[in-house]
Amino acid sequence: MAKDKTYFVSDMHFGSDIFGSSTEREKCFVRWLDSIQAEVKTLYLLGDIFDFWFEYKKAVPRGFTRFLGKIAEMSDAGTEIHYFTGNHDIWAFDYLPRETGVILHKEPLVTEISGKTFYLAHGDGLGDNSHAFKLIRWVFHNRICQKLFTLIHPDLGIGLAHIWAKSSRMKELAHPAPYFGENKEHLALYAKQYLQAHPDTDYLIFGHRHILLDLMLSKKSRMMIIGDWLQYFSYAVFDGKDLTLEQFI
Repeated sequence: MAKDKTYFVSDMHFGSDIFGSSTEREKCFVRWLDSIQAEVKTLYLLGDIFDFWFEYKKAVPRGFTRFLGKIAEMSDAGTEIHYFTGNHDIWAFDYLPRETGVILHKEPLVTEISGKTFYLAHGDGLGDNSHAFKLIRWVFHNRICQKLFTLIHPDLGIGLAHIWAKSSRMKELAHPAPYFGENKEHLALYAKQYLQAHPDTDYLIFGHRHILLDLMLSKKSRMMIIGDWLQYFSYAVFDGKDLTLEQFI
């Protein structure tokens, strides 16, 4: 079987047990990777793979060995794997590329696949003009703040981060954000604005919002929000001709 398909997946939030066992979800994800391994040429991990990730100089969060081992195996075997940082795993630096072979992206990526132009991003900070969100995002991306965080012992720092991440998940569970509609959804508005300057873009693919959305924005351009692995176990796949949004059941 030819390795000629491109896969897109996001928002596994490994480490969070709010939506069921993280370990069982990780095992399920590895089974999915096993199922596509014979045909996947390129894999895009579009952010929030971990519910929290921070790389100290001599320490990283414990766990996730099944996922990390599988990604390293696939990378060693020739699969090109791209890892996008999200708003929960911002603080990925050189460990993941060095140990697993992934290509790390901290900004959106425009790339051509089989003659089609793709705009790929996690989606946080795009089209969302909330001052509170912008402030939090600035703090998390600020190199001085990151440096100060390294001064906290890993047991305490990672523990506090997991408490914060759990609080975020609990809020989402209590008040899930629905699809707001094409004219109110931040990522849809951002995509429309982007297409005004880049009308030849074929596909725009995002994670972040934890919803399933497949939307034609013009005769040529189409956007997707590809769900998550907390509730939907979803992904997108491009076979060189067609892009489809699917679920691993």
